[in-house]
Amino acid sequence: MNATRIALIMHKPLGAAFDACAAHILGRKPDLQVFDVEPDADPEPESERVLAWLRAGGVETPVLILCDLYGATPFNIAAAAQRRALEEGYIVHLLTGTNACMVLKALTDQQENPDSLSERVRQGALRGIVNAEPPPEC
Repeated sequence: MNATRIALIMHKPLGAAFDACAAHILGRKPDLQVFDVEPDADPEPESERVLAWLRAGGVETPVLILCDLYGATPFNIAAAAQRRALEEGYIVHLLTGTNACMVLKALTDQQENPDSLSERVRQGALRGIVNAEPPPEC
């Protein structure tokens, strides 16, 4: 099975920032595609651009799309592309609320089982949220 392709579809410049953060932490260029959405972006052509990227990978290659905010324009763009890709037989998972832990988990596990990758990435987000109490000596 092919490694899961990863796309970040987010309000500009968040996707590029996550890409740079992952490169910094991993020490290499991350294997992902960034679609930073401008404030005045027209969703239809943006969705077509995402769909073209999905199709370029082939129907046999699973895709994980990470978005910042559920219901916002980048999510709507991603959801429209996902809907069409699923109709064409592609395997596409879409997660929202992306944080750095999710991006890193997706990148480090993208060779693993694509059917469980989206849940592992979601769980990575939860494990990364910690109510850190100050140490007693503070």
